[in-house]
Amino acid sequence: MMKSESKLFSPAGTPDKNSAKLSKRESLKVQKKNYRSQKKQAAKELQSTLSDSSVVVLADWLKVRGTLKSWTKLWCVLKPGLLVLYKSEKQKSSHWVGTVLLNTCRIIERPSKKDGFCFKLFHPLDQSIWATKGPKGETIGGIVQPLPYSYLIFRAMSESSGKCWMDALDLALRCTSLLVRSMKKDVEPAITSDLSHEAILSPVFTAHHSEHMNESDCEKHFEGQGLDEDSKTDREEMKTDSETESEEEEVKVFEDNTPPTETKYIENAREELGQQGDSSQTEEVDEENKGLIWMLVKQVRPGMDLSKVVLPTFILEPRSFLDKLSDYYYHSDILSEAVILDDPYSRLKAVVKWYLSGFYKKPKGLKKPYNPIIGETFRCFWKHPKTNSRTFYLAEQISHHPPVSAFHITNRQDGFNISGSILAKSKFYGNSLSAILDGTAKLTFLKRGEDYLITMPYAHCKGILIGTLTMEMGGKVSISCPKTSYRAEVEFKLKPFLNMGEASNKIIGKLKVGSDTLATLEGHWDQEIYIRDRATGESHLFWSPTSEVKSQRLKRYTVPIDHQEEMESERLWKNVSDAVVSSDMHAATQEKYILEERQRNEAKERKAKMLEWVPRLFERDPLTGDWVYKFVDMRPWDPSNDLLQYEQGYRIQTWTRHRTPVVRTCSITSLEQKPDTYPGRKIVSRNCSLKAKPLHVVEESESSAAEVENSRLDSDSSEPSKGRRVQKSSPRVRLTEEALVKALLPLTKLQEETNQSLRTIQTRLNALSSRLEDQQQGSMSSWPLFVLIAAFVMQVFVQWLFR
Repeated sequence: MMKSESKLFSPAGTPDKNSAKLSKRESLKVQKKNYRSQKKQAAKELQSTLSDSSVVVLADWLKVRGTLKSWTKLWCVLKPGLLVLYKSEKQKSSHWVGTVLLNTCRIIERPSKKDGFCFKLFHPLDQSIWATKGPKGETIGGIVQPLPYSYLIFRAMSESSGKCWMDALDLALRCTSLLVRSMKKDVEPAITSDLSHEAILSPVFTAHHSEHMNESDCEKHFEGQGLDEDSKTDREEMKTDSETESEEEEVKVFEDNTPPTETKYIENAREELGQQGDSSQTEEVDEENKGLIWMLVKQVRPGMDLSKVVLPTFILEPRSFLDKLSDYYYHSDILSEAVILDDPYSRLKAVVKWYLSGFYKKPKGLKKPYNPIIGETFRCFWKHPKTNSRTFYLAEQISHHPPVSAFHITNRQDGFNISGSILAKSKFYGNSLSAILDGTAKLTFLKRGEDYLITMPYAHCKGILIGTLTMEMGGKVSISCPKTSYRAEVEFKLKPFLNMGEASNKIIGKLKVGSDTLATLEGHWDQEIYIRDRATGESHLFWSPTSEVKSQRLKRYTVPIDHQEEMESERLWKNVSDAVVSSDMHAATQEKYILEERQRNEAKERKAKMLEWVPRLFERDPLTGDWVYKFVDMRPWDPSNDLLQYEQGYRIQTWTRHRTPVVRTCSITSLEQKPDTYPGRKIVSRNCSLKAKPLHVVEESESSAAEVENSRLDSDSSEPSKGRRVQKSSPRVRLTEEALVKALLPLTKLQEETNQSLRTIQTRLNALSSRLEDQQQGSMSSWPLFVLIAAFVMQVFVQWLFR
């Protein structure tokens, strides 16, 4: 009878039982999701506490006793839950000594015979109190004496200061609990209602069923309830979490089709190109301005650098030098065509054609752009109608003395980047002067991994004292590709002393591979240029800025002046440009003086505070020493993933379907042969079309990566999988050259200081040895005199005896 009753109740209880299982699974899934988000939130809060300079409980100098029982003076910064030690107040990465985790520490006052107040920070179980990394990811601390493993002893200058530190540490220990988030969340109403509904409907079934279940029945009863998931290890759980996060991230990627926020740009309506020939390169100077030139000439001497000389405003062109450098990219569509050419010789010719296309735009008369102020920036872009892409241009004045301008041009969609820096120098020769652009620009074809190194000619101005003021281009330039061994050598010829009209703005050049000359160039850089093939002897037109070519110039877009930042060129020099355009030279001089005086005062303040200027957009490459754009992206364009290249806040980015790592290398060999060479990253592929689910790059923790590696080691895999395993694990433990250089930077500085000390000691020893030699020489020179005096005295004494 009981069996029949249990069978009778089974159909009624099965749906509720299944729904309860689903409800518990859904509830567990929600709890796990909240658990992961809370872990991320806690880590994010801790990281923000470390990186935010405003979150400081107390900061001051303290003496810390080392393992060798000697005291070291360190700058201590107390944050909620953390105590960061530095060698100086600058808090640079190279000055970081260590970070103490306060959540497991205790603090106690320590008696001492010495002056000041002493207290001890220690781990009750004699375990490590140190974090493995610094606030900015540092792994190697500054060079100081060894510090204890499980405790630190501090000494403050006075008892009041020490009590203040103990109170602050007590507060920081309490603030540590603020970073912990509760796991308790409100249960979904639907889940609660389902569980209560089940409890109401089947109480009789529960009672009957529990009486007749043995141990094996209980085991089966709890199968599928998700209770066995508690037996999973942390690694297995992290692996499951990472897979779940990757699936959730893929859904988010395809749901988020919102275009990114871009900087507002408007098209430049008017552009002055100047006249062809040398007529626009000459200018007659008024009598009033000749007096200013004579006053300027009296201040300089032949061979002198004019970078620190203030030039008169009547020769100024109403735009900055950073704006002037953008003249070379109005025909950057030639580079877009060069990238797709298969022949390296044809690519070189296209690059040379683009290079020569940047010279025919000239100002009206003899004009010079403004010298940029340190920190000044300029940005714009050109729209390519054929490829529907954009070429972005960013420039910054990173130094004033010497004047160095850094620039970065990119069009990843068409496959090229350009970067470099230029040191502007000028030399005075009496009746002429030269403006020298010292530096090398690097053009990179992203898909081919080719770099073209490009130099610039100098501008030569003559007729300062005698004759007509004339501007020309001169010097030898080169365009070379080390990968293909193709190069071009072009010489800009100055007008000879015998004024021949046909010789103005003349250039000659050669296109070579290795030591063989393939073709020669000849013509005028602002008119027609012809190329002659060395093998066939045929000559044809290579480049000519005709009216049709000028109409094909790309449209440039700049930021409206009311949307520009304070240090952007157009806004910064607006008052000076307005005065120059209206020919009010007195007002232009006054406005220019205000800007230059502000720059001098800021430089004095930095010098007084012993601060160095740090560029905003560019940084030095630790290996090559070149100035590199901080957000450079050297990845070839991926049509299936990359959607749009845009600029926001001086950061040029790419809107993509999914996240991809940024590549800062010019070679793509590693990208083609080893696609999975980024440490700590996992590429998850799905067996479906790219339109449905493209490749997705997911951040992965070290433990999950180790779990993947261990699972592969435990499984019986084939040779290809073994190869993948080695390839997967090796980048995790491989240090990049840049990271290695940064890690060895403190040791390098210490070695330099040691070498300096040794040189000082050597100098002192040399000085001491020279003094000893002088004394010895002095004593040796006095010895013969002593012998003569003694002989004379003896002779007198002998004569006296014989008398």
